[in-house]
Amino acid sequence: MTPLHRLEQLLLERSVQRGDFVLASGQRSSYYIDCRLTTMSAEGLALIGQAGLAAIRDRGWKALAIGGLTMGADPVAYAIAAGSFGSPDQLDAFSVRKDAKLHGTRRQIEGNFQAGEPVIVVEDVITSGGSALQAIEALTSAGGKVVGVLAVVDREQGGAERIGAAGHEVVSLTTARALGLGTQG
Repeated sequence: MTPLHRLEQLLLERSVQRGDFVLASGQRSSYYIDCRLTTMSAEGLALIGQAGLAAIRDRGWKALAIGGLTMGADPVAYAIAAGSFGSPDQLDAFSVRKDAKLHGTRRQIEGNFQAGEPVIVVEDVITSGGSALQAIEALTSAGGKVVGVLAVVDREQGGAERIGAAGHEVVSLTTARALGLGTQG
């Protein structure tokens, strides 16, 4: 079984919930994908590290760091960074806060980010694309060069297209359809 196939099974076992939900995008859905139940598990971290790194290499993206909007993107970025350790295309990780903190260094981007360096933005679940676009805005405003966006799951509700329309390639490890959920909630 491939890491991606097992990751899809794990998402279905741990992360997919049925019911009536309002998503961060404001849309209503009959299912919710709480990716954190997978991305913060030991097995999920290992699988995402392997599958995420493979997807990045397949795309030929060259970056020095990986991260996204805290908190959904954090375990995804950390898993891929850890999975890259010791490889020639090793990635460090960073987190993007929704707003700059008001004390200390007053940073909005924490961790291994340097202006002018190429970065990959990650997301756990893409619905409207708003979280990824918010991270991209913060990174580009701070001088980052976004080479692509990697999501664990694309709900296939227009978010990837919205990010693409903003000029950023999107790759998803899996989709709502591939998980048997359909594209509408």
